[in-house]
This record gives sequence, C-alpha cells and structure tokens, in this order.
Amino acid sequence: MGARRVKITFLIHNVYGIGGTIRTTLNLAAALADRHEVTIVSMLRQRARPRFAVDPRVRIVPLVDLREGSADTADPLLGRPAEVFPAAEKRYRQYSRLTDRRAEEYLRACDADVIIGTRPGVNVYLARFGPPGALRIAQEHLTHDTHSRKLLGSLARHYRALDAVVTTTEADAAVYRAKMRLPGVRVLAVPNGVPDPGLPPADLSAKVVAAAGRLVRGKRFDLLIEAFEEVAAKQPDWSLRIYGAGAEKERLQQSIDGRGLAGQVRLMGTRSPIEPEFAQASIVVSASEAESFGMTLVEAMRCGVPVVSTDCPLGPAEIIRHGVDGLLVPVGDREALTAALLELITDEPARRRMGEAARAAARRFDPAPVARSYDDLFAELAGSRRSRAWQRGLGSARGRLGSVRGRLGSVRGRLGRVLRGAGR
Repeated sequence: MGARRVKITFLIHNVYGIGGTIRTTLNLAAALADRHEVTIVSMLRQRARPRFAVDPRVRIVPLVDLREGSADTADPLLGRPAEVFPAAEKRYRQYSRLTDRRAEEYLRACDADVIIGTRPGVNVYLARFGPPGALRIAQEHLTHDTHSRKLLGSLARHYRALDAVVTTTEADAAVYRAKMRLPGVRVLAVPNGVPDPGLPPADLSAKVVAAAGRLVRGKRFDLLIEAFEEVAAKQPDWSLRIYGAGAEKERLQQSIDGRGLAGQVRLMGTRSPIEPEFAQASIVVSASEAESFGMTLVEAMRCGVPVVSTDCPLGPAEIIRHGVDGLLVPVGDREALTAALLELITDEPARRRMGEAARAAARRFDPAPVARSYDDLFAELAGSRRSRAWQRGLGSARGRLGSVRGRLGSVRGRLGRVLRGAGR
C-alpha cells in the first residue's frame, strides 16, 4: 500500500483553531499529499477559514458548523450530550449527539484506504464507526499517563479494534506497550514533522530569550519568570518574550509587575507562525512539567536557536542532546533553569556552537521522512492484516478464558465460605 497512491483521511477535533496537533496534522497532510489523496475531517468548525495555512492539495471537510446562523446551531441534537464520545475525554463538553451522528454517518460511508484519528475521543469514533476495509490508525498527541484511569479503560476497549497506535516519542510507545494490552495492534513512535521555516539562521546576537506555548499552569511560565528575575539582575540588558494565550495570562502579568520586570519580561500574545519570532531570539526556553513531544523546541532548533528545556516526560530528551544542541534541566528546578540560561547568555561561543548543531539536528524532523515512515507503516499494516487478526482473536480468547477463570475462582470462594459456615 505504501508504494501506490491511496486515499488518506485525518480526523481532527477542530482544524480551524490554533494548536500543536493542528500544525503537525497539516504538516503531515501536506507531505503525504505529494503521493496521495488527502482529506482532513474537522469534527467542529467555528470560523470561515483555518488559522493556519492549508496545502491546496488537501481537502477540508467540517462535520458540525458552530458559526452563528448556521443550520447546525439550531439542530436539537447539538444541545444533547454526546453518548459515543467518551465522557472522560477533556473535550467532552464540546461534543454532542450531533457530533456523534455526523461522525458515524461520515465514517460508515468513508471510502478512504487509511483513516488516522488525532485525539483519544476522535479515535473512539474511528474504532466504533470506521469501515473495516480501511486501515485505522490512532495518533496520540498527548501521552498515556496524562489520561485519567477512566479514559484509559475506555481507550483500552476501543483501541483493540484498530490497526495501529502511533505516539510521538519512543518513551510513550513503551508505556502503551507495557500498560495497555492490544493484541494485533501495532504500537510505535513516529515524531511530528516540522518543516524548514525558510528563514536564514538566527544570528544569535540579540539579547533576547523567547518562550512559547499555552499560558496554562503545566507550562510553568511562572517558574520561568521567577528564574528570569535572577537572570535580569545579573544580565540587565537581556529580555524575555513569552508568546501565547491562556487562562494564566493575568496571573503571569501580576508576577511580572510584582517583581519589577515589566521592562524586561513581556507577554507578547500569540504569533503564527512562531518561527520568525524565534529567529529574533538567541535562546528559546521551556519550563514545562510535561510534554508529549515539544514542537516549540524543534521549531526553535530549525531556526538555529539553542534551547533550554526541563527534562520532562516525555519529549525533550528525545529532541535535545544535552550540551550539544541545547541544555536539559530538572523539572521544577528554578536554580538549574537560571544557571542554564546564564550559561548560554555568558558563553557566546557555546551558544553559537549549539545553535549550529541544533539547526543540523532538527533536519531529522523534516515532514518528508516522517511521511515516508507513515508510508512504510501503511504497507506493513496492509501486509500483516491476517496475522494481526489471528493475534487479536487469540488475545480475545485468552481474555474470555481469564474472565471465566475469574468467575470460577469467585464461585469457589463463595462455595468455600458456605461449606465452612455449614461445618460450624
């Protein structure tokens, strides 16, 4: 299948918004469109056009139109809670019986050779309604251990019907293999593709540190601001620019003002694309508690900018080679974060050396080889259908046998208690 032209459909939450999953899906779709017919199905639509550029060869199909005045907003099913989309999924409140119905109608009639879901709840739609003749692949842009126990129970039941689960890091793939029993389902890691921004490499002379991401607690911009307070005291001509939007904006601004850093730390709002902003910096930093991949790190490296990141689960250690193209520091360690920033600020030759190494290393995330990895996966899955179906059947039989043994053990236990009671 990988060598011939096929029809590929991506299922995404909302291609009209802003986010890492949207960017990576569009990057991969464009790379696959060199050889295949590609469609992106967006569960929701809230604006006329996507915020990110879409390759003209890629078709966009929205399922539920939430724009004011659309016919869908008057559909009574829109006000009824979803029954198929898992309630434990973080986006559950944005789904409805209308979303359930549209997803089912689309998937049951879909003639794609390959269908790829891009978030847990959407992957459940794929498992429930995807045509059995298509290869059904679940991408995990989050991580196994960030899902609740309830959601993982739902995913374990539904993912068994799929052909593959693809994570963004080897570490997360290993967790899925160890913790989620999926006989006949290929579990593997394929990194996100990040295209060359087409910019000259940063000259690394600007006295600017940049960071980007959603302004939420898990990204630990509060810790970054604390760390930069000491940096600013020792290097008053350096500044920190934070790009993004989110619920923590007001609290972060209060921290900046309270520390007297208003002249050196600025909340810049969102920028798309972000690479031109990174190219104007000399260091890019991430203080996150957890990352499923680390898109901003790769985007910075593609601009020839060295990165400082917490060594958080699961992505940064698979992107950054400590001391070669960036620096890794322990999660939550303000002093280590401060020291790493000061190291790159004060050692210009090291900064330039790491920036050059970062630009070279980031080429491994080109969308073209990532797309070829998917082509190889399609061919492998198509060729192993029969053997994987046998593995799935064997696994199901073992599961039923284990269930029977469990019930027998329960009966024996009750019978033993009855006999012991009768002998008293």
